[in-house]
Amino acid sequence: MVTADDIDVLLPQTQCTRCGYSGCRPYAEALLAGQAPINQCPPGGAATIGALAALLQRPVLPLNPANGVEGALLVAQIDEDACIGCVRCLPPCPVDAILGAHQQMHTVVVALCTGCELCIAPCPVDCITMVPRASLAETPPAPTARENRERCLAHNARIARRARERAALLSARKQATGAAAANPPEEGCERAR
Repeated sequence: MVTADDIDVLLPQTQCTRCGYSGCRPYAEALLAGQAPINQCPPGGAATIGALAALLQRPVLPLNPANGVEGALLVAQIDEDACIGCVRCLPPCPVDAILGAHQQMHTVVVALCTGCELCIAPCPVDCITMVPRASLAETPPAPTARENRERCLAHNARIARRARERAALLSARKQATGAAAANPPEEGCERAR
């Protein structure tokens, strides 16, 4: 019996959302449930569509142009002179391939970039462009789907951990505020002499 894991392993793990889902795993689950067609993954292209068709015993379909086109592997490049250090590109990167800090120049770790393009829209100064990986001198090989999946899982785990920590801190502060409100200082006490 085919599982979502079987489908997920065939996807490129770019987490680009071009398929209409929030990442490769949700798309795999939709494919398993029969809620999505097999031709919605531009990064995977014809090879992924063929593998999905064979696994799911569905007919091979051409890539749906509404989801994008198959093309060369891309990587993000930041115009470091134009970057204002707003950090808006950091959270959407599903594999933490962008390094930088608030009001500091950012840069892309090319060896980790999946080419998902999710960093482009949040940039307020349009300093991020996508370029073919092959056009860069001494470019490291593209990360594998397994590496992308592991980095995405680590990214998501970190975000979830931070959310839990913030919720716990907020809860502790609310409890402390509630305890202080329940026990107000007494008024009219004489000062010690």
